[in-house]
Amino acid sequence: MNTTAWIRPAWTPATIALMIIGFMVFWPLGLAMLAYIIWGDRLEGFKRDVNRATNGIFSGCRRSADKTQRWGHGMARTGNVAFDDWRENELKRLEEERRRLDEMLTEFDEYMRELRRAKDQEEFDRFMANRSRSTPVPTEEGRTHKGSSGSLDDVE
Repeated sequence: MNTTAWIRPAWTPATIALMIIGFMVFWPLGLAMLAYIIWGDRLEGFKRDVNRATNGIFSGCRRSADKTQRWGHGMARTGNVAFDDWRENELKRLEEERRRLDEMLTEFDEYMRELRRAKDQEEFDRFMANRSRSTPVPTEEGRTHKGSSGSLDDVE
């Protein structure tokens, strides 16, 4: 059997004939054949890249479906009672650990929220204290005193 293809991305008599026939029948077919002749050698790499990308996208769906099948509702028994009991206990322990970690995360988030609120309150109090010091305070002689600069200004 001959290992070379008759229609391959190269300037062979068969591809040239198909290109001419394509142009005569319907010009986009001829254009497609011309593109295949010119850039067809890159098609294998393109197909490989597309397959790799789609496998990456859908592998997450496959993994989650497999996990559901194995550990979820359709948990298959192996036939070994001791192993199945151990697996159930381990899954319960892991689920409890997951729940405990989620609670700790919630507590930490609340702690950080309170810490940010306390810091914001402290900064606001400092701003208000600085603002009240920098506003003019009237004195008994009709002059105002600026707390932050220490200078006396005449009020008219």
